[in-house]
Amino acid sequence: MRWEGDRESDNVEDLRGQGGGGGGFGGFGFGGRSIGIGTIVIALIGSWFFGVSPGTILSLLSGGGGAPAVQQAPRQRTGPEDEQTRFVRTVLAYTEDTWTQIFKEHNATYTAPTLTIFEREVQTGCGQGQTAAGPFYCPADQHVYIDLDFYRLMRQRFHESGEFAQAYVIAHEVGHHVQNLMGIMGKVDQARRHMDETQANALSVRVELQADCFAGVWGKRTDAAKNILEQGDVESALHAATAIGDDTLQRQAQGVVVPDSFTHGTSAQRVRWFKRGLDSGDIEQCNTFKAGEL
Repeated sequence: MRWEGDRESDNVEDLRGQGGGGGGFGGFGFGGRSIGIGTIVIALIGSWFFGVSPGTILSLLSGGGGAPAVQQAPRQRTGPEDEQTRFVRTVLAYTEDTWTQIFKEHNATYTAPTLTIFEREVQTGCGQGQTAAGPFYCPADQHVYIDLDFYRLMRQRFHESGEFAQAYVIAHEVGHHVQNLMGIMGKVDQARRHMDETQANALSVRVELQADCFAGVWGKRTDAAKNILEQGDVESALHAATAIGDDTLQRQAQGVVVPDSFTHGTSAQRVRWFKRGLDSGDIEQCNTFKAGEL
């Protein structure tokens, strides 16, 4: 991915080295809470970083008993991480330019989110966020949160190191911000209050797949403006979308797939909607809520 030398966003808050609040693993959903890159991925990342079994964390997320906190020693910041910070700032700038233009085309004004870089845990407008939740968006404070260790996880756990795949992660969370600005999140939150868990999960899937589609739109439009894509970039992003599908993650974490518990969509669905946005560059193609088949 070509990005070196392009504008870096100033809407970045770096909280690394400042520590975080106490508490356990926080669940993320709607109603002012944050929307993360995956629900079952919490179990996988938690097991990777904290030495806790995925089953234990899944139990926590479903209302089971607690587990003792595991302390981590502070990490030294390295050269590659500094480069990664510049990369994140540049990708955020790309999202600002692209969504500003798209909103302008629809006679609207885009308000950019702040991206907060943190380590291990962070206090947000949606409560306490943790590395174990993966990157997430908080609609209450309009911040995207990311621990850059997530990219190490992508390399080591998901075998994905492509920069465009890393950019897709940020673009997906910014996609949630776009949904928030468009009023979609508020409507979904209202609707979920009158649904049972299975129905609410199914609605969450449509929210997440639309964010994937929006990320694809961002990729198409940004490449047209900046020529950022190189050979293999699209394939790496599609591989990342495959790796974080609910069916794939559940199979890895617990050996069985439970469709009624899906909140983000299957691997095939995530790939399909990301590719739909990437092929069209048109947000009108991203209405997952009216789609008969996902």
